[in-house]
Amino acid sequence: MTDMTVGFLFIVILLLAFFASQYNPSEMVPRPEYQKVLTERDALAEELKGLEQRIAQLLKERDAAIAARERADKEIVELKSRIAKLEAELERLRKPNPLEAYINSSMEARRRILQQLRDRIALDFPGIQLMLSEESLRFQGEGLFKRGESTLLPDRLRLVQVLANRLHEILPCYTLGSDARFDANCNSGFALIEAVQIEGHTDSDGDDMANLVLSTNRATTTFRAMTTHQERLLNYLNFQRQPVLSVAGYGRMRPIASNDTVEDKATNRRIDLRIIMYVPHDTDEIDKVRDALLIGSRMSSP
Repeated sequence: MTDMTVGFLFIVILLLAFFASQYNPSEMVPRPEYQKVLTERDALAEELKGLEQRIAQLLKERDAAIAARERADKEIVELKSRIAKLEAELERLRKPNPLEAYINSSMEARRRILQQLRDRIALDFPGIQLMLSEESLRFQGEGLFKRGESTLLPDRLRLVQVLANRLHEILPCYTLGSDARFDANCNSGFALIEAVQIEGHTDSDGDDMANLVLSTNRATTTFRAMTTHQERLLNYLNFQRQPVLSVAGYGRMRPIASNDTVEDKATNRRIDLRIIMYVPHDTDEIDKVRDALLIGSRMSSP
């Protein structure tokens, strides 16, 4: 036991001697300095942790900014597409629509025709009062017929005959048929008349059916007087090759005044000469109308 103890002590002495030989005071760090290094290390580690969190936050912000930019780029592309479409639509709207332009031109042609009729008839009958509406030339019924009758007054037969003559002067430029004479000087818009309708109207007095018959008879009497005097009126045709001159009776159904007074009733008792213009279905049909007018004009030329 003593020998073992002595041996153990000897080994300890040898180890102490070895560590003593390795000891160098210049390589030792004072404890305060060591603690300072540890403190700085811990502070740097904490700062590194904060920087890593900041980097992670910045990466998230970067990804969000990239996503926002991608959305903005996509929205810009969509907005540019919408702008291009709107500009194209605006350009289309700036250009006159051929069908709309043709219809407007036809309405203007009708206005001119009605004014020409009124002015020419006024030259032959200076005292007569004629009313113009957007579509028709109006003759007061009591100026043509006795109340309740459908026979033209003798002194008004001449008025209807003059009306027939004036129509015969104007219709050739706006119709088809054997007597048509299209000329761009009088019809630059290639307007085509669909119908010249002689309409009879009454006031509200009396039986409705009797008024319908009376108004129709008055329109028919006017039609007969016009075509008897100027038979060639029936030669003017529309796009369907039908005579443009036609008849209608409306009785009391289309008043232009209230029927409450004697004057208003007299206003409603009338003959309207309504002009209806042909309206093409599309732009292709406009070309067909032009061709029909031009071809008809060549065929009817001597």
